[in-house]
Amino acid sequence: MEKDTIIIRGAREHNLKNIDLEIPRDSFIVITGLSGSGKSSLAFDTIYAEGQRRYIESLSAYARQFLDLLEKPDVDLIEGLSPAISIEQKSKSGNPRSTVGTVTELYDYFRLLYAKLGVPHCYNCGKPVTKQSSVQIIDSIIVSTEGKKALILSPVVRGRKGHYRELFEEILSDGFLKVRVDNKLYEITKGFQVDRYKIHNIEIAVDTLSVSENSRLRLTESVEVALNYGSGLVIVNDGTQDYVYSRHLACLDCGINYRELAPNSFSFNSPYGSCPDCEGLGEKKELDVNLIIPDWNKSINEEVLAPLGKPRVIWFFNQLSAVADKYGFDYNTKLKELTSEQKYTLKRQ
Repeated sequence: MEKDTIIIRGAREHNLKNIDLEIPRDSFIVITGLSGSGKSSLAFDTIYAEGQRRYIESLSAYARQFLDLLEKPDVDLIEGLSPAISIEQKSKSGNPRSTVGTVTELYDYFRLLYAKLGVPHCYNCGKPVTKQSSVQIIDSIIVSTEGKKALILSPVVRGRKGHYRELFEEILSDGFLKVRVDNKLYEITKGFQVDRYKIHNIEIAVDTLSVSENSRLRLTESVEVALNYGSGLVIVNDGTQDYVYSRHLACLDCGINYRELAPNSFSFNSPYGSCPDCEGLGEKKELDVNLIIPDWNKSINEEVLAPLGKPRVIWFFNQLSAVADKYGFDYNTKLKELTSEQKYTLKRQ
């Protein structure tokens, strides 16, 4: 019963007269009654006060010193309570940035919780986005390819066009002899280049070795070199398939990098967490040309521009007159007769 209901016995706070009550949990409950009948005494001074008091008492002594501990309400028994919040009864705010979460400050706690425990997913493919330390990468390589001959590759070009002659010369000067271009291994020679009009993936062949615990030291050195040249990415090929590892938060399938999760990543009031289109407001305000110009069969002199009405001596019509002279139409021209360029120019005004 305690899991499904809030049980109140002998509530005597303020106007309450020793009442007993059972309230279902996980439901939307409305308390109604005459003024002075004890609605607020039951909701705020009894249920909320006891729920908040028990929650605060569960915190450490250090945390409690920053919070106001509510007095225990005059009641014999309350069971089935959870930590509670309350919203002050006041006039509604018209600010779209004000929500239940921000008013109660729960939003700040949720942002902190998600930043610490959240698992980011790629917005393109939906897979979890992960990162690994160098030690974790080495351990994963040994588990995946132990006993096999592995090729350690450092990706330097991914999905771009160009002949990359200068890049190959630089790779050769750094002491590397081979590269893998579009999944084919080539030895670098003087003047080596690829088709500049095709999209290429180019990886430096850093090392080839048999993977085992005995080769961990050499594997670590090769992987560190590959990570440095590959901007945190390394590819390990065991002869049949590629294993891609990253030191950064990135989707290895889509090649998309992500920022580290932080509280502002979940804030619609921050440019790091808000939607770039609506800027966190949840709506976009755009002009509807069909409402501004409801009838394209009319001219400007016939008040085709609904919000402005008949032409008169104001700044906008002075500007519009100059535009009309430049693009070859006047106030008597039906808008449906305008060319595509003239219509586009008029819409921009």
